[in-house]
Amino acid sequence: MAQLKRTLSLGAVTLFGIAYMTPIIVLGTFGILADTTGGSVPSAYLAASVAMLFTALSYGKMAAAFPVAGSAYTYVRKSISPKLGFLAGWAVLLDYLFLPMAIWLIGAAYLHSAFPSVPNSVWVLSFIAVTTVINVIGLQLAKTVNSVLMLLQFLVLAAFVGLAIHYATGDLSQPFWSLAPFYQEGLQLPLVMGGAAIACYSFLGFDAVSTLTEETHEPRKTIPRAILLITLIGGFIFIAASYFVQLAHPSTNFANADSAAYEIARNIGGDIFVSFFLIGLIVGQFTSGLSAQASASRLLFAMGRDGVLPKSFFGRLSERFGTPVGSVVLCGAVALLALRMDVTTSTSFINFGAFLAFSLVNLSVIFHYWIGQKARGVKAVIGYLLFPLIGLTSDLWLMASLDHMAIYLGLAWLAIGVVYLVVLTGGLRRQPPEMHFEEA
Repeated sequence: MAQLKRTLSLGAVTLFGIAYMTPIIVLGTFGILADTTGGSVPSAYLAASVAMLFTALSYGKMAAAFPVAGSAYTYVRKSISPKLGFLAGWAVLLDYLFLPMAIWLIGAAYLHSAFPSVPNSVWVLSFIAVTTVINVIGLQLAKTVNSVLMLLQFLVLAAFVGLAIHYATGDLSQPFWSLAPFYQEGLQLPLVMGGAAIACYSFLGFDAVSTLTEETHEPRKTIPRAILLITLIGGFIFIAASYFVQLAHPSTNFANADSAAYEIARNIGGDIFVSFFLIGLIVGQFTSGLSAQASASRLLFAMGRDGVLPKSFFGRLSERFGTPVGSVVLCGAVALLALRMDVTTSTSFINFGAFLAFSLVNLSVIFHYWIGQKARGVKAVIGYLLFPLIGLTSDLWLMASLDHMAIYLGLAWLAIGVVYLVVLTGGLRRQPPEMHFEEA
């Protein structure tokens, strides 16, 4: 049987995970977070980082126990139950299926700010059309270009933060270091948690390195360490970047909160830099959307091939292109919802699925180690009971802090999943089909 070569080190896996998170998104959602928190974006990222840290610890423990692809779906299925594992996979599917929509919506908002005469819907439709065509034809070109474009994103983010520091320190009335970005007068915990619930969107994908298990040296040790490092480094980038941007622009007044960083870029760097920033952000959103749509279509194909979804539509590949055309086109069609949604609701809706999956992974640690293996002792109480409970509580709290419309949509998605599970299992009398990610 063919096997992948184990060539990836801890550093390589960590870099992959950080790149997958697309750090420039901290600028893409800055205005929304500033508006939600009342000008305390770093506090939202700090709260999100703490919550994600405990969840990352749980992901690391489960990756060590089950060093195979499948992430939350596999962990919950093997440690709790196949039926609950299906619902974890259903929650993950929400992320995958709707993530391209949010990505393209953010990119369209910034292009609309730069070219207000062009309707926002034109940009959304353009993103959908171009990426769908590329993903139908194949990803070879995209894989070649993506690494270069990812470097451009990091350069733009570094330049933005550098100019923000220069802008803030150039104002003698504004000290280089201040707690003001973390705490504004009248700031309340519900505002911080509401912002943190949205800020967690920036962390989506920190667990994606679990798909590299078969190509990594000592995966039982390397993958958990990489997940933890990715979360810590990502959190540091998000907190530091938002801190200096907030220091440079302490106000929450924006012409359009969805594209606030465009306005800030003009203030701190002038017309030339704002063009550079716009190119970097759009490139970031385009490549991220391209990868997200490709990943979603492959997940749908895997579900169709294994009988979790109707095989006649989802489990087929194009004879000409060798890609799951039906799934790719469906992802593009779902993204049309962006024409009727705003960035806040779309990102919050996606986070509902993430928080549900995160909660189940934290629960899996307790079921696998504390209940299943009966691990006891001080370290076991802390690592297999206390920390997962903190992670579970944090994720549920963040879920409850989401936009109300996003919660309603998320609960509707979950209800559809429960109904489908009942149908798929003949009234819960048999187990749902098992997915085999390594064959996708």
